[in-house]
Amino acid sequence: MVVDQSNIRGRLAQMTRAAGAIAVAALISFGGMAAAEAKDPVVFAAASLKNALDAINAQWKAETAKQATVSYAASSALAKQIESGAPADIFISADLDWMDYLAKKDLIKPDSRVTLLGNRIVLIAPKDSPVKIDIGPGFDLAKALGDGRLAMGDTSAVPAGKYGKAALEKLGAWAGVEKKIAQAESVRAALLLVSRGEAPLGIVYATDAAADPQVKIVGTFPENSHPPILYPIALTKDSSHPDATAFLAYLQSGKARPLFEKEGFTVLSKPVTQ
Repeated sequence: MVVDQSNIRGRLAQMTRAAGAIAVAALISFGGMAAAEAKDPVVFAAASLKNALDAINAQWKAETAKQATVSYAASSALAKQIESGAPADIFISADLDWMDYLAKKDLIKPDSRVTLLGNRIVLIAPKDSPVKIDIGPGFDLAKALGDGRLAMGDTSAVPAGKYGKAALEKLGAWAGVEKKIAQAESVRAALLLVSRGEAPLGIVYATDAAADPQVKIVGTFPENSHPPILYPIALTKDSSHPDATAFLAYLQSGKARPLFEKEGFTVLSKPVTQ
């Protein structure tokens, strides 16, 4: 089962309000859902993992007749929900900061923590866009945007937004576009703005761009322009579901690896034997 929390100005505000309502509803309803579906471990996962995790979950179900209930949203929103008592068994963050946030509050099982995946951030445009950009020090992103806006995850909280801002600052492009940012509640919401043609350019993960045929990559940010993009995974402190450890191991197994790689992730953890 999947619970997807992913949801310029008027449109972005509408999407953000809707996403906030969904997040609150999810937090309120998860207690009842956990009771109704106690057979399923609950996974809170960064929105950029949706395609890969859906495929892995389906494969696990085909092999074991078991499945996980997966809730996707920005890592920041999910971490705050776990802090507020949402009954997740596994957390997968799109950066180290939000996993560290829960670790400092003693809300994960530290011995279960593994850095699972790596990713890249890219500049995207609608598939028919004529834009061509050579990303590097001093590149003129503001000129490429024109009167449009740059879709990004919230630069103060959403990992993809934080990575994107860091890269733009490093490359000297942030000052020119700072007032042209359409900040979205998750990386998938930023992707949607570009996919629908509501923003001419956006910054998302390479894996997100690959998942949407309505966009194309027009530039890749140098890896040295931002902190390493890492996805840690861990069991939550209160997890007691008998299948949670098994699914955690499956996500680190050689069976899951090709499905992550198919979506463009770099698998960093050593395979766990199943």
